[in-house]
Amino acid sequence: MMMEPSKKPLNVLIKQMHGNIEVVLKNGYEYKGKMIKCDGHMNILLEGANEFKDEQPLTNYGNVLLRGNNVLYIVLDASKR
Repeated sequence: MMMEPSKKPLNVLIKQMHGNIEVVLKNGYEYKGKMIKCDGHMNILLEGANEFKDEQPLTNYGNVLLRGNNVLYIVLDASKR
């Protein structure tokens, strides 16, 4: 079964550009911020990123680049959480 072009994961992610997202990495760290760039490998650049571990805030960053192969999952529109 083929997915519609608009339902492909990368297309869904790109539609959230300049929105607040939460990215959970395979090592358990979480980053919340405004997504300002993303590419075909799902590398993500967050602006105003905050780092969390076990729901505890650790560090505030200006910009942070998250490598796509380290991403476990992404929460879109994280401002509702």
